Amino acid sequence: MQADRWWKKKDPVLEAELLGIVTPETAGDPMGARKWVRSSLRRLSQRLAQAGHPASAPTVSRLLQKHDYALRVNAKEKEAGSAHPDRDTQFQYIEAQQEAFATAGCPIISVDTKKKELIGDFKNAGQVWCQHAIEVNVHDFPSDALGRAVPYGIYDPQRNEGAVYVGASADTSEFAVTAIARWWEDRGGVAYPQAHHLLILADAGGSNGCRPRLWKAQLQSRLSDRFGLTVTVCHYPTGCSKWNPIEHRLFSQISLNWAGQPLRTFETMLGYLRDTTTTTGLTVTARLLEGIYQTGKKIADTVMKTLNVTHHAVCPPWNYTIRPRVEDALTT
Repeated sequence: MQADRWWKKKDPVLEAELLGIVTPETAGDPMGARKWVRSSLRRLSQRLAQAGHPASAPTVSRLLQKHDYALRVNAKEKEAGSAHPDRDTQFQYIEAQQEAFATAGCPIISVDTKKKELIGDFKNAGQVWCQHAIEVNVHDFPSDALGRAVPYGIYDPQRNEGAVYVGASADTSEFAVTAIARWWEDRGGVAYPQAHHLLILADAGGSNGCRPRLWKAQLQSRLSDRFGLTVTVCHYPTGCSKWNPIEHRLFSQISLNWAGQPLRTFETMLGYLRDTTTTTGLTVTARLLEGIYQTGKKIADTVMKTLNVTHHAVCPPWNYTIRPRVEDALTT
């Protein structure tokens, strides 16, 4: 405690400066509260000194622990993309894009699909205070479920707001873009009425991955053309999904909020999603997204040629911008 009083008295902005350094390179467990950063304590101490706020490595450690950062264990946590030659370049480019969009007052969203959940009397990981254990089914047979929920999350780091659109069909690129388009109608267009550019941070795989043609085609027609938005997408390197802000800023809080509680109905699930809050002011909205989303849809080469997609010079497979097509803009 005496050490804490010392640095607060000597450098009252040290803590804020450290958080500003680690926030862009923070990763976290989507199923819990643990967080970590890419840089070592020594490197963080050096960066603080360069910024005019000298602090020892032990002081940096205490400050990080205060904000729920912890040392990582090496069991089952080796990143598949850690050896990729462009990994660090992509992280730096994502940080630069975020700074540019934030400075311009343009919206930034982090997106991903949370773990799918069986709806019914099924065990939910975690513990809850109660007098008697909540009884659930012995086996998690999908045939006994009311359905399988597919929660697609959208997190706005500038407003600290989350939105979750829950589907009961497949997790496809069409479903993902439909959720983003609905978010723009519900929240984004209202919060950023003058914005014509949107930055999307996404994983490299899954329904919003860098490879699916359907993802780009849907972004073009359902988001860019429809709303006149220029959409820039930056993907995190393969195997680095835990660095996506939505994982530790939204999904982890949701998991903690409904820990140990069976998700017996879709309404129960929506209730827990909407009740998710944090001491830093996180708010979450949630709604069902009806519709059947078929898997296996193909996008022909002729359709891909009509897309107005520009790949960036830096890590082009992971970074690209989709602009409204002129002919569509003229007809709307």
